[in-house]
Amino acid sequence: MNTSKHGLSKSLQQLDILALSFGAMIGWSWVVLISQLMQRAGSAGAIIATLVAGGVIVVIGMIYAELTAAMPEVGGEHAYSLRALGKTASFYCTWSIVFAYVSVVAFEAVALPSVLENLFPALKNGELWQVNGVMVYLDQAVIGALASLLITWINIRGVRIAAIIQGIVVAVIVLSGLALFVGLGAKGEAINMTPLIVGGGSGILAAMALVPFMMVGFDIIPQAAEEIDLPAKKIGQMLVLSIVMAIVWYLLIELAVGMLLTADERSTSTLATVDATGAAWGRTGALVLLIGGVAGILTSWNGFLLGGSRALFAMAASGMLPAFLAKVHPTYKTPMNAILFIGFLGTLAPFLGKQALIWFVDAGSLGLMVAYIVVTASFLKLRYKEPDMPRPYKALGGKGLGWFGLLASVLMTSLYLPGMPAALVWPQEWLMVIVWFTGGSFLYWRSRKV
Repeated sequence: MNTSKHGLSKSLQQLDILALSFGAMIGWSWVVLISQLMQRAGSAGAIIATLVAGGVIVVIGMIYAELTAAMPEVGGEHAYSLRALGKTASFYCTWSIVFAYVSVVAFEAVALPSVLENLFPALKNGELWQVNGVMVYLDQAVIGALASLLITWINIRGVRIAAIIQGIVVAVIVLSGLALFVGLGAKGEAINMTPLIVGGGSGILAAMALVPFMMVGFDIIPQAAEEIDLPAKKIGQMLVLSIVMAIVWYLLIELAVGMLLTADERSTSTLATVDATGAAWGRTGALVLLIGGVAGILTSWNGFLLGGSRALFAMAASGMLPAFLAKVHPTYKTPMNAILFIGFLGTLAPFLGKQALIWFVDAGSLGLMVAYIVVTASFLKLRYKEPDMPRPYKALGGKGLGWFGLLASVLMTSLYLPGMPAALVWPQEWLMVIVWFTGGSFLYWRSRKV
């Protein structure tokens, strides 16, 4: 078996990393978050928000591509920020991205039983407790927890197996999405797009705050770079391509939903993508889309468990977290304990119920943007201090691109602060942030002393 310098299996090919990255980005968001986008900004406002925020993500992706090609090491952000800014900055950068990944894993663990409820309405048995006024049911929580255990087991068995399953499930998503796109051509009406914009500029800004969570996933490629068996330049190219593919996918979904559903239908819909397919093809079409949604949950879940575990592994291998998280499975060559750590958190998440979905989106998005700030700062530092560093993939725009990415990341991060259109909710979302970073700080300083 071909292994990396950290003992990980080096087996991922071009289609594998495209499936991992693209599948993680589209996930369940293309089914569940389109309603939120359009309710915040309107049909055209959602498209504008996706284009603007997506453009920022493309810039950040180009920065990632250059750094990944130059340093194809496990942990991605960990390696770049460590070289450029030192241990403490590297820890908080990587801990932030892990927070975003864990938020997605938890989101999918809650989302799976929620979407299955649409397929099987009888799934509401065994009242446990209420979370923020919403009942948590035993059967739904158990389904989410069992699915978490299964995906954890798949990831422990090997990155190649996880990538193969990812490719198959991404194909299911694309086929179900085609039903919606064909329905757009057959039955879509431009008049349904009105009102084009809701809430003016504030509405568009609020919608933009959702886009980073929708687009998170391309950074799985840097996390698993040490397990990719491709030239460094090709890794960077695949990273940028996967972002462009995801943006095009979301824009097509938004256009289809805007033209297939009226404004009233969009305002009351919780799963606008499903309802739009139903408007085009009836109940059968809606079921096909729901199956695609389940597939999206699995791709995102699988991808972020893979990426987050590699980030934890890298930090532990550098002495930033307890050493047991750096243990590699002797047979499967995967970071076993890091996978189990995230899998355990994902298994607990379904017991918080549906109300936790938007908490994970908002809090995780803040962590994501904090990581992007540090990565773009690392890019700039290395461009100034190490201009001759080998860069197999060089981002167009150089330092100017880096400064734009840094400023845009700071501005996007400000959207989640108090008084802004997408401010985190107190106490639930802010408590998630405080507990995560307080606990991480304790582990970091304790590990450094050891």
